[in-house]
Amino acid sequence: MDTLLTAADTALRTLFAKPHPAQPCPTLPETATELSDAEKRHAASLMRVNHVGEICAQALYTAQALATKNEALRAHFTKACVEETDHLAWTEQRLQELGSHKSLLNPLWYAGAFGLGLIAGRLGDPVSLGFVVETEKQVGAHLQSHLNASNGGLPEGDHASRAIVAQMFDDEIRHADDAQRAGAMELPQPVKELMRAAAKVMTTVAHRI
Repeated sequence: MDTLLTAADTALRTLFAKPHPAQPCPTLPETATELSDAEKRHAASLMRVNHVGEICAQALYTAQALATKNEALRAHFTKACVEETDHLAWTEQRLQELGSHKSLLNPLWYAGAFGLGLIAGRLGDPVSLGFVVETEKQVGAHLQSHLNASNGGLPEGDHASRAIVAQMFDDEIRHADDAQRAGAMELPQPVKELMRAAAKVMTTVAHRI
């Protein structure tokens, strides 16, 4: 019952409360961010996608913590969820600074990710951890693409957003490594491709809505 209540509390806080980071938002000291209106709109679209990714991360880790019977692994997922709260807060703050909004479909994204996390958790701890590894690797690749300004990423002059994304990338790769060491299994290639396809739909829609 306590675990169920914690899961419900996390969902409500993620979707409707203002997140409070444990770590200060990354910045580039003495580097001002000056953007045109078009650059602000573009940066906001990308940061909205990143914020949705953090909504999904909260849902995934919460569901996986709920599904596992291993107390040590539950603590592992809970710790990762808390660390991802920093990313949630940073991306929300940056969206506000850019004068934009969060995705209107956040409850839908949360529900879908929670369902996937619950399924992965029910398939066993090695599969659940393998899901974390693959998810974080795909998120890492996605974040790295946002740092490539010449290929549609964040504007070179958006130092604030780029500092956030760079720190998020480092953290996501660390989470993947932690899950690997905890006993993750390699997911079948068709499952990886299905995850990429689902992520593509999410990022495409969240870019605008």
